[in-house]
Amino acid sequence: MNADPAPAEPGRPARRDRTRRALLPPLAAWLLSNLVTWLVARASAAGDGSRVSYWSTGSRRRWDSEHYLSIARAGYEMFPCRERHPDFPDVMCGNVAWFPGYPMAVRALSATGLSYELSAAVVTEAALFGMFAVLWWLLGARLTPSTGLTLAIGAVFPGGIYLHAAFPIALGTLALLVCVAGVKRGSWGLAAAGGFVAASCHPVGAAAVVVMLLLSALFAWRRDTRPVRYAKAGLSAALAACGVLWAKWLMWQATGRWNAYEAIQASSYGQGGLREPFEEMRKAYDFPFSHWYTPEGHLPWLVEHGLAAHRTQFWLNAAFVLLVAVAAALRLVRDRRLAAEEWAALSLTAVVYLTPFFAGAEMSWYRNHAQMFVGLVLIKNLPRWVQALLLACCLAQYALLGAMFFAGVLV
Repeated sequence: MNADPAPAEPGRPARRDRTRRALLPPLAAWLLSNLVTWLVARASAAGDGSRVSYWSTGSRRRWDSEHYLSIARAGYEMFPCRERHPDFPDVMCGNVAWFPGYPMAVRALSATGLSYELSAAVVTEAALFGMFAVLWWLLGARLTPSTGLTLAIGAVFPGGIYLHAAFPIALGTLALLVCVAGVKRGSWGLAAAGGFVAASCHPVGAAAVVVMLLLSALFAWRRDTRPVRYAKAGLSAALAACGVLWAKWLMWQATGRWNAYEAIQASSYGQGGLREPFEEMRKAYDFPFSHWYTPEGHLPWLVEHGLAAHRTQFWLNAAFVLLVAVAAALRLVRDRRLAAEEWAALSLTAVVYLTPFFAGAEMSWYRNHAQMFVGLVLIKNLPRWVQALLLACCLAQYALLGAMFFAGVLV
């Protein structure tokens, strides 16, 4: 007679349920984001009537993508442009204006045999799924109308088209969220590790994470004495800043110059030092996306109406920052406190928003601001009708910005 089957472990169904609750909502948000992006790509036919192949790696790449891929392939280089291009202005050329975190991840994945282009797409999409997973954990991993709407807003976040592109935005934003998770868990090591990756991916992330970690002495590490809190905040900020030192060390190894990043920014892009932020905001508002390139021939409806969408993007980003602040205020009024992760998300959102205007980034503020995704940690505190209105506005702007990206208008 056959023996009776072994009884199932009592905790196994519960673990499966927890796994489903932890993974299914982030997976649904990631799939929704890809679905919306695919639909936008299909609606973005070029002026000659050709269609964008959403599934091609080429559709994910724009100007700076080629620099990130060149770093992944062969590392850094810097040279006078006239050495290779006699008719070029007397400025510096090379790829030292871009940070190494993302291209080094692409290089590591390419060791499996994948092409650099495909590796870049995989790193980006994996980081985007990770963003939704960490955000879901920060929201409490409990599906409610508010958390569901928050994930939906994340799927069509302002500037979020760059979360699918061969850019470091998704990986850097994931690192910021990991840093917030470290603050929530009281793990300064996890916060420092997330901060290091964020700082190595993008200058905006570097500024935001270092400022937030320094401020964390005021709102995090509550179980420790005051001197220990200051030590954890300072040490985690210092370790995060090492991401920038790593970037500069790689550039120095390749070019022999510690100031290679600053040199090419000043020579080729006219950047360096602090700017007057309100003047930079005015420039961003007056600088149309179509300044760089407008497709010839008949334009699809989305592309035609998106050419002036820099202004709606500007106001939507500003409104998002305001709503994050309102959400924090509502939480303070209702509960008389903000959790450590909410303070972290609030400070990161503010610094990410302001940094491009202090640095002067009239060509890229709209993609830099996509890292304000971390502010969704607070958006869950807003009334549902406000969340629904924000979702509708984000969806409309996502379609316009996405159409311009796939039409080649955006850089």
